[in-house]
Amino acid sequence: MFVDSHCHLDFPELAADLPEVLRAMRENRVTHALCIGVEMDAWPAVHALATGHANLFASVGVHPDYADLAEPTVDLLVARAQEPKVVAIGETGLDYYRRSGDLEWQRARFRTHIRAAREAGKPLVVHTRAAADDTIAIMREERAGEAGGVMHCFTETWDVAQRALDLGFHISFSGIVTFRNAGELRDVAKRVPLERMLIETDSPYLAPVPHRGKRNEPAFVRHVGEAIAALREIPLEAVAQATSHNFFRLFGIGANAV
Repeated sequence: MFVDSHCHLDFPELAADLPEVLRAMRENRVTHALCIGVEMDAWPAVHALATGHANLFASVGVHPDYADLAEPTVDLLVARAQEPKVVAIGETGLDYYRRSGDLEWQRARFRTHIRAAREAGKPLVVHTRAAADDTIAIMREERAGEAGGVMHCFTETWDVAQRALDLGFHISFSGIVTFRNAGELRDVAKRVPLERMLIETDSPYLAPVPHRGKRNEPAFVRHVGEAIAALREIPLEAVAQATSHNFFRLFGIGANAV
């Protein structure tokens, strides 16, 4: 079986076709998925997906690329993290790719999420893009390792992966690992310990080969697993079992939650 550790089923591209999306998951042996919160106003819809389906779970947080929003407080995030089926804090982190100027608001928001995760006892879902050094530095300063979590949709170097692993974090690979120009990332996928690896789609974005350019969905996470199995020259079932087990352990979910 496979687990999609990061998807956005509340986004219009998938929400409008949810029964078919869930059917495709079943047909492709994708048993569970984590629906990721990216802003507080939209969080009730994310949470409703989780509470409405036994095999779906939710996180709560505000994406680092979303400016001009009311900033979540530690108390608010902790309170939402106690709701049923909420298993993580995030998506949080830093993203300098699309923004310039004074980004202290991003760093302050990231610190708030880390503090909330430590207080709530929930793992973090961390996004980093063009900001690896600052991301790792803040994680160290705020003792993110006490909460643990995952570096989602990982696209950084082996050095960054090592630093995250040293903090106790997992590394999650998306469909990017199947892209022709992702040679350096494939090297990282060969080296990350299997017991610290997750797989994801980040759907509706980043569809893996052979679906690249199309709408992504949780059913396609098996292609990520297939790519990693081929890179490491191990059976697909070994990747499926390890990444699913890691998901259940990290997020405190019973494997029989279906």
